[in-house]
Amino acid sequence: MKAILFFLFSIIVSCNNQSKIDYDSNNPKVSFAVSKIQDQITDSTVYRNIFFKLKKDIYEKQAYEIDVNNDKVIVYASDDLGLMYGGLEVAEQLELYGKIKHTSHSPYILKRGLKMNIPLDARTPGYDDTGDAAQMNIDTVWEWDFWKAHLDQMAINRFNILTLWNPHPFPSMIKQHNFPNVALDDICITTLKPTGKENEWAEPQMVSRNVVENLKVVKKIRIDEKIAFWQKVMQHAHNRGIDIYYFNWNLCANGAANPVEPFYRTYGQPLWDEKPGKHGINNQMDNPINVSYYRDAVKTFLKTYPHVKGIGVTAGEHMMDDAGLYTREQWIWETYGLGIIEAKIDMPERKVDFIHRVWNTNMDKIFKYWTEFPDSFEASFKYAKARLYSTPTPNFAKGHIENMKEYGLKSWWNLRNDDIFVHRWGDPEYVRDFINHFQLEHTAGFYMGSDGYFWGREFNSKKPDLAGKLEVDKHWYKFMLWGRLAYNNTLDSDFFIHKIGKHFPEANAQKLYTVWQMASKIIPAVNCYHWNDWDYQWSVEACIDARNGFHDVNRFISNPTLKDSGVLSPKQYAENPKSEKTTPFEIASQIRSYATKTLIQVNELQTNSSSVELKSLLEDLQSMSYLGLYYASKIEAATELAQFKKNKNIENKNKAILLLEDCVGQWKVYAKIQDKNNKPQMLARTGNFDVNVILKDVENDVEIARNMN
Repeated sequence: MKAILFFLFSIIVSCNNQSKIDYDSNNPKVSFAVSKIQDQITDSTVYRNIFFKLKKDIYEKQAYEIDVNNDKVIVYASDDLGLMYGGLEVAEQLELYGKIKHTSHSPYILKRGLKMNIPLDARTPGYDDTGDAAQMNIDTVWEWDFWKAHLDQMAINRFNILTLWNPHPFPSMIKQHNFPNVALDDICITTLKPTGKENEWAEPQMVSRNVVENLKVVKKIRIDEKIAFWQKVMQHAHNRGIDIYYFNWNLCANGAANPVEPFYRTYGQPLWDEKPGKHGINNQMDNPINVSYYRDAVKTFLKTYPHVKGIGVTAGEHMMDDAGLYTREQWIWETYGLGIIEAKIDMPERKVDFIHRVWNTNMDKIFKYWTEFPDSFEASFKYAKARLYSTPTPNFAKGHIENMKEYGLKSWWNLRNDDIFVHRWGDPEYVRDFINHFQLEHTAGFYMGSDGYFWGREFNSKKPDLAGKLEVDKHWYKFMLWGRLAYNNTLDSDFFIHKIGKHFPEANAQKLYTVWQMASKIIPAVNCYHWNDWDYQWSVEACIDARNGFHDVNRFISNPTLKDSGVLSPKQYAENPKSEKTTPFEIASQIRSYATKTLIQVNELQTNSSSVELKSLLEDLQSMSYLGLYYASKIEAATELAQFKKNKNIENKNKAILLLEDCVGQWKVYAKIQDKNNKPQMLARTGNFDVNVILKDVENDVEIARNMN
């Protein structure tokens, strides 16, 4: 009798006097969707009964069908995740349209993820925590309310993968019986202030002596409490249909090995000859204690966290090259590979996905050792290098795909946004084209994120109403575009216009959709023209990089465009002005057109609205426009100077000077908007983003042109 009463209670919930929702309340995924439906049901809702029904093996994974018959709605799916997505669809249709229509969808990309480099602690940092985004968010990483809200929003946006990246998370996340002195209590930050000088804090993945000599405890917490915290976070992710993957760099025994001295090393060489740390652990690949420690850490990690779906690794920069008898892949197999296998001895039913990044290695080296791995094995590749916002049709993976074919592998695409951190970006057609460019037969899934920026809480807004918001809320439109279009790549402009209208009811949604898309074309166009592969080489929002500082007009003369883009650089144009390829002047004209059209349309949208968020968005669109006008004039100036250097025609030089003076004016307006809305910040991979400081370099470009012979 008790069981019968529980069953009835678990599936019938009244929303009001008219509507009932029948579902299994013990299913957290469906319960989440039902809570969103309940938020939208009012006394005027005509749907009296909403049912959730599993039909095993009828629909694809994660797919759903919504059947509507007068006042009755039934959500069908073959799995819990499909039921949740179907329920979220019902809630969204009620919110946007006030009615429910028959709908069926299945995922275009089965695995849709985010990439987050997590700064766990100054002693176990993420990848390059020298930026303000990491330093201001170490507390956030240990905040339950953050993860709950972040994971809920991921589910709503149809992301079902969260990859958490840290060079060496183990001391902050597990307690090892065989290596008891490694586990770290408390949360520490460093009081060392970032200056933007590369390697001041040692290598990006490593903890330097500078850091540990300036530690400050910001939270007292035992390792057992840390473990309980992450178990709770991962359980919530599981309840939202989100699989957790952990990615590591190698060899970076932060928190276990001794801290290192800051230095600049030669790429691909052994790191340092250091004294052993805790239990004899150090950062040397050929230290047998390290092999035992890492293998035990992987095994303990998996046994501690049952909801970890997979592990990803890098044959990292901090390992000896493969010239010796003991190779990188042998080390990775003996640590991660055998660590997983040992964990599975105690958990024989446990499946652990393994993702091997193709970085500092190749397929032949990998499969010398990994043929015996018992579970899913897939590759990972930087699909657009570090430039997610450049072209929707990158072709860097072509060779990688060919190399995978021999081994029957599929690849995860690492979508690195190291371009846009401040501005609110939103171009649905760019995202759709990008996702449609994937070769699905070679695609395991994707994860999108940054190396030099932690997408936690917004930290640099000068507006009190916006400061401290979740980044996924500030950039809600961008995150929604990638998640929703990856699940359903047929969503049309009408859908996004309705979403904008619901978010900003005081705005003309159609016009805002159009101008937002127009402004968002500017940065990709600039990136394709002034091409730089990796994060440290270029910040488009600041026109700087880590090693060279400001990209002056000389850099624009010589810097290449995106390979095979059919666009001439200024230097190439000066050498062959009659080429049939697209000229720098044509690119500059295109960027200027995007910018001027945006400014006109934003002016039409300016309102007396009290919405701080809407005003901030419109100012972001203006900001991108003035940044575009700056780059348009700079590209033209660089082209005039390239011709001057070639033919010594003073008219070219004079035109360049006028154009660079225009650059100063455009940057001043850009700086005014940025200074009004945002504090300066240190960008981990490229340096100090302070628009007023950079203005001096912008003005110096005029002097460079005047003094050019």
